[in-house]
Amino acid sequence: MLSVRRSPERGHANHGWLDSYHTFSFADYHDPAHMGFRPLRVINEDRIEAGEGFPTHPHRDMEILTYMLEGELAHKDSMGNGRVIKQGEVQGMSAGTGITHSEFNASREHPAHLLQIWIMPHTRNVKPAYGEWLPNGSEKKGWALVASGDGAGGSIHIQQDARMYIAKLEKGSTLDIPVAVGRYGWLQVAKGEVELGSETLRAGDGISFSGGDVKTLKVRSAGEVLLFDLP
Repeated sequence: MLSVRRSPERGHANHGWLDSYHTFSFADYHDPAHMGFRPLRVINEDRIEAGEGFPTHPHRDMEILTYMLEGELAHKDSMGNGRVIKQGEVQGMSAGTGITHSEFNASREHPAHLLQIWIMPHTRNVKPAYGEWLPNGSEKKGWALVASGDGAGGSIHIQQDARMYIAKLEKGSTLDIPVAVGRYGWLQVAKGEVELGSETLRAGDGISFSGGDVKTLKVRSAGEVLLFDLP
């Protein structure tokens, strides 16, 4: 069955420098009916004011993916990585036995807009790892695989039998849904408007489904979507 999570129903926290919407329970927002979907635990849509961000903080035993929708994010971590993540890029970390990192808006003038995703790993206490996916045009032609359990096609390797795809959509186009029977899917709309099954979805909306329940995504207005193929 399809289950829709509408954008206005999400948890919301505005800290002034950070305006965040939570698809699932996170921090001070707790909703027992929305604790995640399968191993997908967090989808936060964050807007960070110019020059602001998250000071150094720890993570452990979580797969963390950051997709930049607009702006730039300066990242530093205890693995020695220092990088500015730009629009369209995806950063991934396997926190494993433990990491610390900081994230700040790299601009002193413009806000940053991003989606942060957490996926629960199938194996705990692994060695921490860092990876990136950079746009290569495939996301404009269909589903671009950006994270997977086997690192296929240059995707970010994560400690879970899951796949994350991104697609940039043109109005009037259609995409097949690559989630097999026996698997589960979550579609998150970042921008634009689409139809999946009998449901119309807009920016901020998410929908869960079983593999085989839906075959085709129809695009009503240009935008971007994320698709998670989950065990």
